Amino acid sequence: MPKIAKRLPKFLTAQQMEALLDAPLKLVPSGAKPPARIRAEFLCQRDIAILETIYSCGLRISELCGLLASDMDWNERLVRVRGKGKKERLVPIGEPALAAIKSYWSFLPQLPSGAAPVFFASARKLRPVPARTLQLRLKKYLALAGLDPQLTPHKLRHSYATHLLDAGADLRSVQELLGHAHLVTTQVYTHLTTERLKRAYDQAHPRA
Repeated sequence: MPKIAKRLPKFLTAQQMEALLDAPLKLVPSGAKPPARIRAEFLCQRDIAILETIYSCGLRISELCGLLASDMDWNERLVRVRGKGKKERLVPIGEPALAAIKSYWSFLPQLPSGAAPVFFASARKLRPVPARTLQLRLKKYLALAGLDPQLTPHKLRHSYATHLLDAGADLRSVQELLGHAHLVTTQVYTHLTTERLKRAYDQAHPRA
């Protein structure tokens, strides 16, 4: 049987990611009464923290939903992630994501602590946010940012990998960060970095 050609993963540009990360702020009503406004602000801060964490760490939705408070090492700026096959890996997390998490946690009735509490809670209940809820809210934010609402949360992971490679990260490091068991799985992203290769060629080749 002939091999079926692999589709290249879709991803967002850095500018599109910025627009998406700002989108939850648009859902906070300016003239709402206190209870409604507090809930809207809570969901806004939570969803900004979720989007920042997915993009900062390149997480799968299942990995994000499985995060516990004890998985964060604030001093080292590392997150323990449980991936496929129950394999664990440590992933760096950036300052914007850390700041967003702290802002979100300030809205919780009590700070997550110990080994049991989940990292991202549903509404004001300390239960994990369902993956379906994240998918639906992402569609809303994509539309608010003027982007295709059919894009899935996994496209944020694709964007993470593509932006790392575009900035010069090596393929092996990206493989480890994504938690891929085989390098061939990560190699699909190299097809998305042709613009970086073209720029390197134009700058370096004497006959470009």
